[in-house]
Amino acid sequence: MPTSPRLRAPLAQSTLIKMGGRIAVVIALSTLFSYLHMFRTLRTEALSQLRQHVAERGQREQSIFLLAEDNHVVLKAALEEKIRAYQHEDVSARFDSLFALMPDGAIRNRPEVFDGTRMPCLFVPRGVPVDMDQRRRLLAAYDVLLQYGPAFHTRFADSFITLPEGSLVMFWPERPNWIHESDPNTSIITQDFFPGSLPENNPKRLTTWSPIYKEPVSQQAMSTVTTPLDMNGRHVASLSHDVMIDELMARTIHDHLPEAYNIVFRDDGKLIAHPELTEEGGASQPPEEQQAHLRSLIERVKSSPPDQDILQLPEFGEYLAATRLKGPGWYFVTVLPERAVSRPATQAAHIILLLGVLSLLLELAIVSWVLRQQITRPLLAFTQATDRVAAGDFKVELDTTREDELGQLARAFRLMADQVQRREEELRQANDGLEQRVEERTRELREVHLQLVQTARRAGMAEIATNVLHNVGNVLNSVYTSAQVARERMTGMRLEHVSRITHMLEEHQSDLITFLTQDERGRHLMPFLKKLGQNLLDDRQEIVTLLEDVGRYTEHIGDIVKVQQNYARTPRMLEPVQMEELVEDAIRINSAGLVRHQVKVERQLACLPPLRTDKHKALMILVNLVSNAKYAMDSVPVDDRRLIVKMEQTTDNHVRLAIHDNGMGIEPEMLTRIFQYGFTTREEGHGFGLHSSALAAQELGGSLTVHSAGPGLGATFTLEMPYLPA
Repeated sequence: MPTSPRLRAPLAQSTLIKMGGRIAVVIALSTLFSYLHMFRTLRTEALSQLRQHVAERGQREQSIFLLAEDNHVVLKAALEEKIRAYQHEDVSARFDSLFALMPDGAIRNRPEVFDGTRMPCLFVPRGVPVDMDQRRRLLAAYDVLLQYGPAFHTRFADSFITLPEGSLVMFWPERPNWIHESDPNTSIITQDFFPGSLPENNPKRLTTWSPIYKEPVSQQAMSTVTTPLDMNGRHVASLSHDVMIDELMARTIHDHLPEAYNIVFRDDGKLIAHPELTEEGGASQPPEEQQAHLRSLIERVKSSPPDQDILQLPEFGEYLAATRLKGPGWYFVTVLPERAVSRPATQAAHIILLLGVLSLLLELAIVSWVLRQQITRPLLAFTQATDRVAAGDFKVELDTTREDELGQLARAFRLMADQVQRREEELRQANDGLEQRVEERTRELREVHLQLVQTARRAGMAEIATNVLHNVGNVLNSVYTSAQVARERMTGMRLEHVSRITHMLEEHQSDLITFLTQDERGRHLMPFLKKLGQNLLDDRQEIVTLLEDVGRYTEHIGDIVKVQQNYARTPRMLEPVQMEELVEDAIRINSAGLVRHQVKVERQLACLPPLRTDKHKALMILVNLVSNAKYAMDSVPVDDRRLIVKMEQTTDNHVRLAIHDNGMGIEPEMLTRIFQYGFTTREEGHGFGLHSSALAAQELGGSLTVHSAGPGLGATFTLEMPYLPA
């Protein structure tokens, strides 16, 4: 029993693939949308957290600076009040009881009454004169620091007051002996913190902050905040705190958001704190490779509007949040890499994608099981039933109890199998006596087929033969005599068919009417006689005309005979052909007609190496195209008839032959029908030339196309075929 071939794509498999593809697309889109949503959500949350973090850190880090400025407000008022209180008082006795001129020339605290852990120290460098006004101010500074110094010491390492003359009063419990260890020539007013309080450097008399420097003894980074005190238009003192920056730098480097980092820099762009920078002499020096990054970051922060708290550096993939610390005016910036936002979204997308793939596999497994149970097995039963019916076994068993489409199909299949079985029995009974008659009919059809093949071949060669015969002349009397003999012989051709028909009629003379109306051969007899008679008349007239043409055109007999001899023999499928010569042969075959119609031929033939093709088919196409172009120019004035033959090799390794005429042109609606069998615009045409030429072009592996701009604008027929080097 024959079996059905194995399917390349079973229904269940193709259904699973299609479902899996669609679900996979949905999963991919869901993952993409989830990633985008989560990325936006996480970015919003991260930027909000970044904004809040920077705001809180700004408040925290600037508190020490604001406290220092607040302390100076208190100190300034207390000092001014104390100076005014001592303005008219003689303080020499008390001054001398607390301070004394030391052997090195500097004025310091008396050692016997000095306790540096509880009391302020005084230092007047050697050579600085101390008058009564300065004594009053020094003693006022001493009393103020004695009162407020211990309270300020809880947040500040020291507090000190500097007079413009160069004297200093300081409360510094951690260095109680500093006053006795200092060089007597030490100049206080030349240090970095003091010049900013002078009127010429600070006309607005504001609180100033010194650059960060390292205290020489402790090597701790610090910045000094200084507030000038003017009385009666004169600079009388400067109040100062040393603010330790080490804790700020440590918090900046170590206390940061996950995957983020903090930096602090001054208004002039100089770095104060950065996690990857080294400090030398209080100045931060970044590595060379980070300088461009830091410059872009600092410029971006400084050029941003004050109300824009979140910035972005797209070229480095970073988000920035910046705030300006009140007091010194430094910038505190937190840098958050964009990957810190995108990584959680990417991880979540991976999880969603993984769960989607697992869900897809589970769903496909369930669907696969359902399809096998509900679709594949019933369809396999149908396939097996089909094989059995094809083998002649009509006893098939199908599940007809189902109420779905497969059950309906099973019942229809059973009904079909029963009907096929019944009709096969009827056909078997009807065909028992037909084998012999079929054999006879087959033999007759084979003979008719051979005749039709010969007729078709003659029709295919008619165009070439007609043109060749048109160019045969009557140069030689022997040729003319031979043509006359051929005419007499051909006049009586095909008479054997008449004899056969007569014999057939004689055999059925007794039942002639029945034979002609009911017998298969008899019904075709009258049409055949009609066609035979017409064919005999047409053949005779055509041969007579051709032979008469032989008598008129002998001037080209030599060339025509050579061409005819070349192409009359049985053609080979592929042989070396010089296309330029083949075109010339086609023009030569049509030369008589071209001369008669006074057509001027223009050649644009590229010189190409020989190629391998079927010479016979290619020549037949070219002869047909030249002949059609000749007739298409009948309506054109004689002097304007031009035929252009162009040959070239294309870039895709084809040979293109274009036959262009300036004749009657072609209607647009005719362009799609012109290659159909039987289509012709000439009364004497048969509609076979272009059709056979198009078929021959396809057999050559090429194509035949036509283009016309419209009636009266000529036409171009283009033959393209592969260029196969010989």
